[in-house]
Amino acid sequence: MQNVIEHTLVHADGRALHYYDTAPSSAADLAVVWFHGTPNLGEPPQPLFAAAAERGIRLVSYDRPAYGGSTEQPGRDVAAAAQDVAAVVDALGIRRFAVLGHSGGGPHALACAVRMPDRVVAAVDVSGTAPYGGEGLDYFSGINPGGEAELRAAVAGREALAKCLESAEFDPEMFTPADHAALEGVWAWLGGIAGKALEGGLTGMIDDDLAYVGPWGFDPAEIDVPVLICHGDQDRVVPPAHSRWLAERIPSAELRVYEGDGHVSVLDSAAVPALDWIRARAD
Repeated sequence: MQNVIEHTLVHADGRALHYYDTAPSSAADLAVVWFHGTPNLGEPPQPLFAAAAERGIRLVSYDRPAYGGSTEQPGRDVAAAAQDVAAVVDALGIRRFAVLGHSGGGPHALACAVRMPDRVVAAVDVSGTAPYGGEGLDYFSGINPGGEAELRAAVAGREALAKCLESAEFDPEMFTPADHAALEGVWAWLGGIAGKALEGGLTGMIDDDLAYVGPWGFDPAEIDVPVLICHGDQDRVVPPAHSRWLAERIPSAELRVYEGDGHVSVLDSAAVPALDWIRARAD
């Protein structure tokens, strides 16, 4: 298993930004920045360590503001991720890299593809959301009831969202049987980091949700680096219509829809092939 080195830098605006790096070696010649979902920490995905090492990939990641060791950034939008990633890769001396986001991490990965086209060689969005209010998209259709209530509260504002999250209870029906199987297998790792993320309070989750339904700060149609979009066709957390909407609007996008997969189980199907796809575009 790869070692993980943790660092904290002071951002130009004074914030602490906590980040992670799977110990680089001469064999790992390609950095891939991982973007976590909501609520998660930024720890790099342990289930992908072996596959990444086999492909010469160095995994880098960070805690979004108000998660883990990163201080909050009030009012942040999705595009703000690009500045944080630039600070991390600059600190590590990495010039060019790929980005890979799951769930709420997907939009943040796309933000980097827009804002740093000279540095991002390829972008992967797995189970990610589309912008709220996107033309022709029924944003809430197909989302599990708890998730819909949470996002509608986010549209209503910070106070309504905080109240919703404080009273919300976990609904196992948000995940498919395939998701539950994945969460009991190698992707049990996700449940662990979600629990640790919530130990620090709800601020990170609130700021994430507000960013998802607010203006993103960029138009996905502006992306011109290679993009791979992956989604399970049974996803109850983020419906596959979101990825179809994005794929129709990003000129460089390739869409892969995985039959029978949900929000988490799609990682079993899509994540390692996504590393191969990234590797092919970086070589």
